[in-house]
Amino acid sequence: MKASVKWVSDELFLGTSESGHSIVLDANNGELAPSPMENVLISLGGCSSVDVVSILKKSRQKIAGCHVDITGTRVDSIPKLFSDIHLHFVVTGRDISEKQVERAVNLSADKYCSVALMLNKSVNITHDFEIIDQD
Repeated sequence: MKASVKWVSDELFLGTSESGHSIVLDANNGELAPSPMENVLISLGGCSSVDVVSILKKSRQKIAGCHVDITGTRVDSIPKLFSDIHLHFVVTGRDISEKQVERAVNLSADKYCSVALMLNKSVNITHDFEIIDQD
């Protein structure tokens, strides 16, 4: 897997993936685009969500939606690494099993999400979830 990042102007950068997709990064506190560290959170949330949705579908849960709110806490010293990240999954659907959602979230965190497994070596990652039943 390869990617490139090109300086565009001031503190704006253009990241391009090997598959040809691009994202804009803003090193100036994310004024014009997400900062690189915000993208780490988005990547973690995306990777985890893919797993959770896939696992719930395979377990025949009637999910209609899934989103995750991610909160990252950074240390005060430079470099401002993440010390803690919390993921809060919200799963919507009909007759969703709490046991199945818990299983999906745990499997993602402990076994499948590459981003979480990489970050786990230096960041305390926690998660929880809620289920919203759509009648």
